[in-house]
Amino acid sequence: MVTVTSFYLSRIIGNKIWTEDGKNLGKLKDLVIDAKEIKPLVIAAVYKKGKNECFLDFSQVEIYKEKGQYVLKAKNVVEIELLKEDKIMLVKHILDKQIVDINGRKVVRVNDIRLANLATGVYVVAVDIGVEGILRRLGLAKPIKRFLKPFGKRINSKFILWDEVEPIVSPRSDLKLSTTYSKLATLHPSDLADIIEELDKITQMAVFTTLDENKAAVVLEELNAEAQRNVLESLPLEKAADLLEKMPADEIADILDEIRGEKAEQILNEMEKELSQEVKELMGYPENTVGSLMTTEFIAFKTDFSVEQTINELRRLKPPSDTIYYLYVVDNANRLSGIVSLRDLVIAEPDTPLAEIMNKQIIFVYDTDNLKKLVEVVSKYDLLAIPVINGEKKLLGVVLLNDLVYEIITVQRKRKPY
Repeated sequence: MVTVTSFYLSRIIGNKIWTEDGKNLGKLKDLVIDAKEIKPLVIAAVYKKGKNECFLDFSQVEIYKEKGQYVLKAKNVVEIELLKEDKIMLVKHILDKQIVDINGRKVVRVNDIRLANLATGVYVVAVDIGVEGILRRLGLAKPIKRFLKPFGKRINSKFILWDEVEPIVSPRSDLKLSTTYSKLATLHPSDLADIIEELDKITQMAVFTTLDENKAAVVLEELNAEAQRNVLESLPLEKAADLLEKMPADEIADILDEIRGEKAEQILNEMEKELSQEVKELMGYPENTVGSLMTTEFIAFKTDFSVEQTINELRRLKPPSDTIYYLYVVDNANRLSGIVSLRDLVIAEPDTPLAEIMNKQIIFVYDTDNLKKLVEVVSKYDLLAIPVINGEKKLLGVVLLNDLVYEIITVQRKRKPY
């Protein structure tokens, strides 16, 4: 008899469970762990007794090797009842299923599971997502390793520690977790969006609906067009409108442009009237025009505003950094009159009117200009943002360099042949 310190799930599934007196209880079908525990302890073995599924207290089970085979022996046959919540079955819920690699920020498939046999119990240590896990289950891992050894080659193992994975709970599954996706919630919205995009439509919604509203709105912005459509078309109208209202109008317009049709119109009608109208105006611009790319979230001040008033207003508004590359100055008719840099604002006397320190030599584009003209102007003058005006010189919005770069990259991807 050889004591086992670690083993793979595939090595023991299907093995018989014996009693101390040599009676065969049945074949091992699964192992159950408690998801609430920091260290995932195996609490039960699942085996069939006749047509019934039984749960054997795993603290009563010994695992050892005899003649090269794994042996499972129950010191005492103690059957237990399990509540479904927070109980993960390793075969049913994890093996051959998709899980999230938190550090790698991607969805992976579990090919095997490594467990550790300690004095305090049996614990899940890691998941095997490599080719070796598949070969092991087919009984080919050892023969192939022996074949490759003379050539100095080996099968690369690929493990992820259990602490670094998050099980994906599909609506089709009977798995119920009280703290679903707590690890996912710590990821950056862009990484979370990438993960959601890899899931099927039903599971996408299952993950997305666990996010709080603010994070859900940011993640929705980051999703690709197909995933955005799936999410918005699956959500109730009121919920979809609430999420979109947390975004800038230009982002909403971009998303609804991809949906169009009756659903987009219904969402717009559900949104606040002023924002809805603003979005409709942006959606009305032809593709590849400046108006279709500009954001209407910018800060402008009247010409008679003093430096002190302007600084106090900025403190009150606490605007995002990318909206205050430049401060725009307008007259009473909202016509663009000048631009003030943050440097000029800081060094000026508090009672100085903006009209006295603003730069009247303004670089701008029209909302109807094409994107080629926009790229030329931004490149020529090395701008981080550029104001957008209409034929009456009224300030309509701003195009940020980040948005322009993203648009160019997106267009290039669409043109790339596959």
